[in-house]
Amino acid sequence: MGLSMKAKKEVSKEYARRYKKVRKRSKTEVLDEFVELTGYNRCYASYILRNWGRKVFLRGKNGDRLVIIGEFVKRKRYRKRPRKYDEAVLKVLVMFWKVLNFPCGKRLKAELSEVVKKSRQFKEIKIPIEVKSKLDSISAATIDRLLKSERKKYELKCRARTKPGTLLKKQIAIRTGTDWNEDEVGYTEVDLVSHDGGNTSGDFCHTLDVVDVKSGWTDLQAVKNKAQIWVFEALEEIRERLPFALKGIDSDNGGEFINAHLFNYCKEEGIDFTRGRSSHKNDNCYVEEKNFTAVRNYVGHYRYDNEQERTLLNELYSYLRLYLNYFQPLMKLKSKERIGSKVTKKYDQPKTPYQRLLEMEEINEAIKSELKAIYKELNPFELKRNIEKIQNKLFKMVYLKRKQIYSNRKNYEYNISTF
Repeated sequence: MGLSMKAKKEVSKEYARRYKKVRKRSKTEVLDEFVELTGYNRCYASYILRNWGRKVFLRGKNGDRLVIIGEFVKRKRYRKRPRKYDEAVLKVLVMFWKVLNFPCGKRLKAELSEVVKKSRQFKEIKIPIEVKSKLDSISAATIDRLLKSERKKYELKCRARTKPGTLLKKQIAIRTGTDWNEDEVGYTEVDLVSHDGGNTSGDFCHTLDVVDVKSGWTDLQAVKNKAQIWVFEALEEIRERLPFALKGIDSDNGGEFINAHLFNYCKEEGIDFTRGRSSHKNDNCYVEEKNFTAVRNYVGHYRYDNEQERTLLNELYSYLRLYLNYFQPLMKLKSKERIGSKVTKKYDQPKTPYQRLLEMEEINEAIKSELKAIYKELNPFELKRNIEKIQNKLFKMVYLKRKQIYSNRKNYEYNISTF
């Protein structure tokens, strides 16, 4: 003979209390006992134990609305775990995050210990021992979670001004991805970034962007316009600054690159010269990415068209190339797999171009020692301040120039209206 309804309520009350106290592994055992004792269906039994003490709304056979109220069971209040990463940690973390130009959690975690050392070396920030130990143990996921609200406060698109060159296009091979040994340092992608501000009339500055495919080493040089002579001159300057031999150049189809002067120069110097396909930006994906992250992010989409602005741009790039190559970790794509509509990408560990060069056997010890000596003297906090200082000068010049143009236009309209 089964239990009476009154007995079932008493049993349910007792088992519900036990069910809510035990861990997940033990809940199955409690549920098995309850089903065997009451004869309830297992699904219904778990429903009763989960909802005991709550107000539950059901529909009766006739469509009536039934309200079942189990006996109130006082829940145990668990003490909240104290925060490990408190406001002191968050404050320092946000400071480092801004100094490194707002990287993601994985990239910030990779460079965090080095920035902490630099902050102590140059006495930029006083970090308590407790905070330092917490920063050493913090994970990339926790960094992203802590910076979620800060990230929302800082949220900036691209224009291409490349006209295809026709000269020598047939003589310059199209890079198919198999022509280069991309596992060797020195093969670069090059591109020009225009600073026209939406007005393509007249002369305006351009930035020559050179990126090494293997290491991610980036160098920048501002030129007064996209004439072949200035682009070639800037490319030679960048070549002298590179900490490795220039072995290959891959460009788009613009006339500033596809010309006899550069073609003959590469031929004489033994430099592989290739080009991407027309209207296929992804052929030059490494430099196209840097056009935004290394140029647009720092100088914006404004118009720079005079010598003073070009000088400021090159001054900015003198600090920026050190900042990017020594303190900005990169994650390189290792593999990409498509399963149906889902694409799974795997990346390597975040490392700066400087760190990648130190790990390469093809870079000789003299160059590595030179790079280490430069790194030892670099202060990322000072670099960031200098970058922001020049940015403010540039943006102020743009503002005053726009103000002057607006004032001249207004006076012109006034003079016309007097006739």
